[in-house]
Amino acid sequence: MRRDFQALERRRLKAAKLLAQGLSEAEVARRVGAHRQSVNRWAKALAEGGRAALKHPGRAGRKPRLEAKDLKRIERALKRGPHAFGYETELWTTERVGALIQQETGVQYHPGHVWKILRKLGWSCQRPTGRAKERDEKAIAHWKKVRWPEVKKTPREKDEPSSSSTRPD
Repeated sequence: MRRDFQALERRRLKAAKLLAQGLSEAEVARRVGAHRQSVNRWAKALAEGGRAALKHPGRAGRKPRLEAKDLKRIERALKRGPHAFGYETELWTTERVGALIQQETGVQYHPGHVWKILRKLGWSCQRPTGRAKERDEKAIAHWKKVRWPEVKKTPREKDEPSSSSTRPD
């Protein structure tokens, strides 16, 4: 779940306003719906750096290693297909995509994390159907419709319950 950083900032600034009115940290915590220790931390930041110290500090977490232009370049390369990169099959695996990313951008990703980039690009995991080229769809449909019902076992009629039956009659 993503955090709403603007709402969190508004809550900190509301707490600052209440603290300025002389309310206790515990009362401010109750009014803004925060933990008392958080309000204490905000009060210290307010005392040291003013209201600017309560502003949103920017994005959370590590900055992405790939920029938007890199992602576009990767997607264009993916659309060219694995054959364009010397692979025998038309199947992109995470290892292959990881090698492609490194080749195109110089950034190395573990194959286990490549799927996150693929999802960001709107690609999904799809497994190819392993079907023979010689497959005869009409013969298969006929077998399923005609032959299978003939050979399929049907449950026999239930006789009297066994002596180990736990159902009351």
